[in-house]
Amino acid sequence: MQRGKYRWGVSDLLHKLASVPQEIIHWAKDKTDTFLYEKDQLEHIQVIQIRDEEVGILQAQLRGLLDPAMSVKGKSLSDASSAAESLSAADQELVRHIRLETARRNRSNITRTAAYLDMFTRHPELHWSFLAHMVSRNGGWNMTDLKGELLPYLLSTIQQEHVYAFLERANALIFHDAYPQLLLYEASLRAGKPKFHCLRGLNVSSFMLPVWELFWERRDSALLTMALIVNEQHYIEHRVVRHPTYRTTVLDTLFFNAQSKLQLNQVVFPYYVDGRLRLAGLILESFSDLQERIELGKKLYAILFGIPVVLEGAVRYAAAQRHTGSRSDYFPHLFAPIRQAPPVPRGQLKEWLDGCSLRPGAAPLYSPRLTDVWKDRPVDEIEPEDWLSAETIDASLRYLASVEPPFSFDMTHEYCFGLNKIELAVLAGDLWS
Repeated sequence: MQRGKYRWGVSDLLHKLASVPQEIIHWAKDKTDTFLYEKDQLEHIQVIQIRDEEVGILQAQLRGLLDPAMSVKGKSLSDASSAAESLSAADQELVRHIRLETARRNRSNITRTAAYLDMFTRHPELHWSFLAHMVSRNGGWNMTDLKGELLPYLLSTIQQEHVYAFLERANALIFHDAYPQLLLYEASLRAGKPKFHCLRGLNVSSFMLPVWELFWERRDSALLTMALIVNEQHYIEHRVVRHPTYRTTVLDTLFFNAQSKLQLNQVVFPYYVDGRLRLAGLILESFSDLQERIELGKKLYAILFGIPVVLEGAVRYAAAQRHTGSRSDYFPHLFAPIRQAPPVPRGQLKEWLDGCSLRPGAAPLYSPRLTDVWKDRPVDEIEPEDWLSAETIDASLRYLASVEPPFSFDMTHEYCFGLNKIELAVLAGDLWS
């Protein structure tokens, strides 16, 4: 066959294909398979609906809570001690019990993650609790990564400690604020009447009072979930994200800013489908951006509760696999909670991974259980400041809008691609010191 400038024969094509690295071929095939799988789920996807009428009710009620003397940004909208004293003796005892139970379950990422699942199991209408359970699993995996196979090559011991302190503080603060609200809802169910006036005694933002009252009346799980996402991200904004210590030791470091390139900031939800485990989720580009964290939370909620195959499979996974903090909880073919081979000096390192599989002769990547590498630590005192102000009402309410699950939600192969990038960074040398 005569060939012109733009004509290739079969032999030319085969030669070109043979010169393409197998990793790229595998990656392209995986991307195609994922695309077709996600396309099959399109007809089942459900939009998470938020009604404008309910947002309007919240707006009116929130504005009614504020007066000009309380509208200065940064001022507390209530004095926690006086709020507690104004409660009846029975309510004060309820607040005391909730605080004790919260402290008991706030010992570590392991106990928090289990508490969220227990609450959702008892009250499936609390969608946020299951979302928090799945996200908290990621928090534990991120913590153990710091002592696992790869990251110790990139981070010094003191850097590992700084990142762990940051992750632990954010994880603990969200639980400290949100879990009492869930317990108070449960107490209201037992009492047969709402007890949300006790929120002030628990130092919960005024933003949540009308939200819980509306939820009690209408049982709109989506509105409650999105409001809790907004509230918890505001709660840690000044206490963690903008805190000078965490900015200096973590958020403004080269390593943390390189996370999006290395894809260390993936949030994945393991879920079973057709007897196989897959990963759904998204990548957070900038933890420092409040709006991005809230929007990510909404999209993760839409993936978890708007795609039936993900919700059903994630519930099965959560019930079957106790959270240990080791990534072997979901990928035992890649990770092991006990080190299978001694650490290798940097100059002798060899590749572990071939896509989503181990190379021949490679030992599983060490991914320890959290209790084996990090000790429980007490939650330091938390300043009872309310983030809500006249200036933040409208902006916070704009987040309460309907959201559709993203088309691209399956992270099974994307996760492995990110893991390969971390491996390459380790093999390339210490870039972050």
